[in-house]
Amino acid sequence: MSDLGAFSISLAVKDLKASIAFYEKLGFEAAGGGEGWMMMRMGDKVIGLFEGMFEKNIITFNPGWTQGAENLEEFADVRNVQEELKARGLELTSEVEAGTSGPASITLLDPDGNPILIDQHR
Repeated sequence: MSDLGAFSISLAVKDLKASIAFYEKLGFEAAGGGEGWMMMRMGDKVIGLFEGMFEKNIITFNPGWTQGAENLEEFADVRNVQEELKARGLELTSEVEAGTSGPASITLLDPDGNPILIDQHR
């Protein structure tokens, strides 16, 4: 199986400012964000805080990135990962259109209904 890239957990939060303050007290530092979201880091541990964007917490993988959010020269394109997962009998809840290139994402659910996002940024 291809390497899925950097790992993080994306949390659906109710109050972004309160969540940022909480995770800072745990030792995380803000590492970039935007309207309604913030990425928090502690070494190679990454938590994304997303207010009003998701219904559930999401397990996230980013092909093409190291755990430090640095670009990898070589990586498995999300379209190749999609084909590998489908060949293994996994059902995807969203897919990348064939014949495309560049940024794209796919999603699937684990047996307990936990969403998994494989999100390629480049």
